[in-house]
Amino acid sequence: MHYIKIILKPFSFLPAIFMLYVIFQLSAQPGNVSGNLSYRMTHKLMVITNESFETDWSESEIDAYTEMFHPYVRKLAHVTEYFLLAICVSFPLYVYRLRGIALMLLAGGFCVACACLDEYHQSFVAGRGPSKRDVMIDSIGIFFGVILVRIVCFIGRITVFRERRRKKRRKSFS
Repeated sequence: MHYIKIILKPFSFLPAIFMLYVIFQLSAQPGNVSGNLSYRMTHKLMVITNESFETDWSESEIDAYTEMFHPYVRKLAHVTEYFLLAICVSFPLYVYRLRGIALMLLAGGFCVACACLDEYHQSFVAGRGPSKRDVMIDSIGIFFGVILVRIVCFIGRITVFRERRRKKRRKSFS
């Protein structure tokens, strides 16, 4: 059983690699394609909001709300993708027993470096350009992703896995 864990541990980084691929693909889209995608998503969100809350907005009101909320949806997408990346990077590091401030610095630093490289990458894409502001927005998602992993893992250690540690200690004293 121990050998299986050793063999499977490196695979814990696959979600992080997948998220990096998704982020790279999204930032490789030309500016007009990326803008149209987020605009359509915002429009769908406004239609769903209209139907869910039965607001009876006209099509022109939906379009007006789409225009108003479109920049916020784009920025929320930045926060979300880097939040997910931070989770996907932090969990494997935690599995490799990296804890506390070291986890925050290594996972957070790696994700911020990826955000900077992503912005640099965008400078080569038509209709896109690098933005320090986007890196700061990405960092918000990174911060909350790493903090969430620390909270979930801490709660897991003091609740779920506490019994297992006690059983191991009892066996070692016997």
